Amino acid sequence: MVVLPRWALPQELRRIFLCGSSGLRLSRGVNTQPFIIKRKIRLADFDPDYCGGLEKEETKSKTDKLGQRIGDLQDLLYANSRHAVLLILQGMDASGKDGSARSVLKHVNPLGVETANFKVPSSEERAHDYLWRVHKAVPRLGNIGVFNRSYYEAVLAERIMKIVPKKVWAGRYDQIVNFERMLVENNVLLLKFYLHISKEEQAERFRERLANPHKYWKFSHADLHTRRHWKDYIHAYEDVLNKTNHKLARWHLVPADRNWYRDHVIARAVVRAMEGLNMKWPKPKEDVSKIRIR
Repeated sequence: MVVLPRWALPQELRRIFLCGSSGLRLSRGVNTQPFIIKRKIRLADFDPDYCGGLEKEETKSKTDKLGQRIGDLQDLLYANSRHAVLLILQGMDASGKDGSARSVLKHVNPLGVETANFKVPSSEERAHDYLWRVHKAVPRLGNIGVFNRSYYEAVLAERIMKIVPKKVWAGRYDQIVNFERMLVENNVLLLKFYLHISKEEQAERFRERLANPHKYWKFSHADLHTRRHWKDYIHAYEDVLNKTNHKLARWHLVPADRNWYRDHVIARAVVRAMEGLNMKWPKPKEDVSKIRIR
């Protein structure tokens, strides 16, 4: 079978064929998406526009039901307070990190969610190791945490922008894996998602932001600077996905060109992982049959 690059077809045809069952194959990895990484991968083998032959409105309805299930599971999570759940969302600018968190967790009690977005370190944070501020932001037992970008920027942005030398960032992969193992061994359910967006789709989303006054605030010239380093970031992300993938915290490679499919994949993964905790409602600490309300 001839493998066609996704850009070989007009946008309209890609939208038709990639969700259909016509058998047209645009990527060597297309038949295995979405993908929980268990081997070495190349991002070029996965199509960001893939959506598994699903229909948009039907899938959005299913995603909403998954979101309701996450809300129910969060109640159990809090009632037991034996585990925490941490969602790590990584991806290029405009890949949908904010949108996916908003969609997947919209039925969760906001009091049970802790979010963190790690921007440029403060002087106090720079006076400590790069994981210091991260560890403080890990959610307490019973809560769901969301890292919109994370400590992985220490081997992405700091690498690409040459903020630290190679001998420093190259040693961080093992440090990150050890840090994650420590979290998991202390009852943190760690779910890592790489939102795989195409350069073409990113450009479309940037143009939309510039064309819509309600989205001006989302646009930053820094995003264009990052875009100029696209190939460098893709290579750095491949190193992240391959070097920090381990059995206690696998990476989920999520096609992100279609928001509705991206959200569905993440919600489904969160439900499966939380159901895997086999949580039950805790038993009362005393005999409730003897309690009388007067």
